[in-house]
Amino acid sequence: MTELIEKYKPDHVALEDIFYSDNVKTAIVMGHARGVSLLAPINLGITPAEYSPREVKQAVVGRGNASKEQVHYMVKNMLNISEDISPDDASDALAVALCHYHRLNAIPDTR
Repeated sequence: MTELIEKYKPDHVALEDIFYSDNVKTAIVMGHARGVSLLAPINLGITPAEYSPREVKQAVVGRGNASKEQVHYMVKNMLNISEDISPDDASDALAVALCHYHRLNAIPDTR
């Protein structure tokens, strides 16, 4: 992760918040990967942003309970991608990036 950040020098890092798993072994492995994904950018001076799956779906589809297929469809449309996005995790990652972009460019609430 550190190597990728050093190579591509992103200004921002955004992650989808923790998800729940019925499989304890999978949850532990995902926890380890998540820890590295949070620590690597912090060690390089980038504060990672975290978004819940509901926030990502809301930002991309307009509904927090949207299906994976709806998110995939909207990501392709928003980014004007004609070919299929594969694997599905790539579409999810792009959705998180779009969510972060929307948050960065949101008009501040002046109420």
